[in-house]
Amino acid sequence: MRIVIVGGVAAGMSAAARARRLDETAEIIVLERGEHVSFANCGLPYYVGGEIAQSDDLLLHTPESLRAALDLDVRVGHEVIGLDAGKRTVTVRSAAGEERLGYDALVLAPGAVALRPSVAGLDSPRVRTLRTVADAVSLRETVDAGARRAVVLGAGFIGVEAAEALRLRGLEVEMVEFAPHALPPLEAELAALVTAELGRLGIVVHAGVAAEAIEHLEDRDAVRLSDGRRIDAELIVLSVGVRADTAVFEAAGVACERGAMIVDEHGRTNLPGVYAAGDAVVSIDRVTGLRRPVALAGPANRAGRQVADHILRPDAARPIPAPVGTAIVRVGELAVAMTGANRASLRQAGIDFDTLHLHPAQHAGYFPGATPMALVVHIRRGDGLLLGAQGVGREGVDKRIDVLATAIRAGLTAPELVDLDLAYSPVYGSAKDPVNLVGMVGSNVIDGTLTLWYAEQWAALRDDCLVLDVRSRGEYEEGHLPGALLIPHTELRERIDEVVEAAAGRPVRALCGSGVRSHIANRVLLQAGLDSASLSGGMLTLRAVLGDGVLVAGG
Repeated sequence: MRIVIVGGVAAGMSAAARARRLDETAEIIVLERGEHVSFANCGLPYYVGGEIAQSDDLLLHTPESLRAALDLDVRVGHEVIGLDAGKRTVTVRSAAGEERLGYDALVLAPGAVALRPSVAGLDSPRVRTLRTVADAVSLRETVDAGARRAVVLGAGFIGVEAAEALRLRGLEVEMVEFAPHALPPLEAELAALVTAELGRLGIVVHAGVAAEAIEHLEDRDAVRLSDGRRIDAELIVLSVGVRADTAVFEAAGVACERGAMIVDEHGRTNLPGVYAAGDAVVSIDRVTGLRRPVALAGPANRAGRQVADHILRPDAARPIPAPVGTAIVRVGELAVAMTGANRASLRQAGIDFDTLHLHPAQHAGYFPGATPMALVVHIRRGDGLLLGAQGVGREGVDKRIDVLATAIRAGLTAPELVDLDLAYSPVYGSAKDPVNLVGMVGSNVIDGTLTLWYAEQWAALRDDCLVLDVRSRGEYEEGHLPGALLIPHTELRERIDEVVEAAAGRPVRALCGSGVRSHIANRVLLQAGLDSASLSGGMLTLRAVLGDGVLVAGG
């Protein structure tokens, strides 16, 4: 059997390696358009920033090492320019010319290419992308040559990593993002923490605006924004997203949706003997059922492996798992991670949900070095099925998001998170791990023990509700919502009559620092016969959502 694989890196090389392990007799040919067939593309920004010293450290395998270890015929500099599914051939162009290559099974893993929006002047030689080792080397050489000002177009994962890398090298860095905030998939209340950290690093973020044109000057370029501002730059990094690199295969009859190849649960396209995997295919989101490409290394590697299984062991092959989109990025001293669905995708899918905000420490509070993290978790309304989670913090975020990703994969509900038996030591966690706390808060919401209100509702409810601040007087005087009644939670039982009088029949909306004390107060208020709810995430979340401008200081 001859298996031809188009594209290396994650999905393609995973398919090739698995195929060899399953069949020593198969002829396996990998066609890679670029110079490198197996490299750490997730490490590219860290090479630009100097944390990875040598570009060779990014190379995981070479054609020679793959031939020696797995007997793979890897051909770099070979671009597939045509496909004839009826004859089971691909047309390949290389330095030696064009040739037709037959196959018994064809695996398409062409990946994605950087989007190039319609911006005048984008052809400037100062505009770069960061998708390949050559891109990273070129960026680093430009920095080494003395570039001092950079603009990053796009504040997604790669854009943020590129901006931080350039800042580490001492450049003045500004970012431009059309979405309302950096890292657009992140919930707004967490994105505010990211923006603050980028500011601490000295990176300026222009959000909610677009780059309209790039003006070429003698010693620099100027990026003109839609709000009229101009930003000078000696280096411009284009990172506004990617698109599936499928034009050749769509023209040959591979069914596509918005440019990405459509496959079944085993990676089969609509053409016989033709499979596809990786960034260039449509995936069905495990949580929402929405169809979209998922440009992540983990799902691509797993899909490539499962495709090889189906080619060589079709009766035993498992379906390719639907991705939940687990991802993490470093921003300065913060880890920013997410898994599952966010608010926008849940609303798009028409799923009713409740949102939980928590601010637990990464380990026991009495052990030195405890720092809070911010968690936002979505659960399905009614049964508490876990739908998505995001976290930002200095330590421990990766562990919790990975556990929650596993819980989503397993179909767990919030009450079941309470019962998870997780590792505990004061150095590493708490007896009630943040994941257990998510379950406890979610369980309380499901069974009605806890009713939540949200910072976004403040403007609508301020005139119709009594806002009860149950923090200490010192916290209150540092900043509180106008008109809020201060009664510390430790005094509430003795002063409940004051609340009843002040409420005058109106609902009571309690708040504290993070949501713990207001939950205690909420239980007291409910059992006193009042209509009460607790602010989800407390003042920590409210400040992130509304900013300090809504607060007043003093008594």
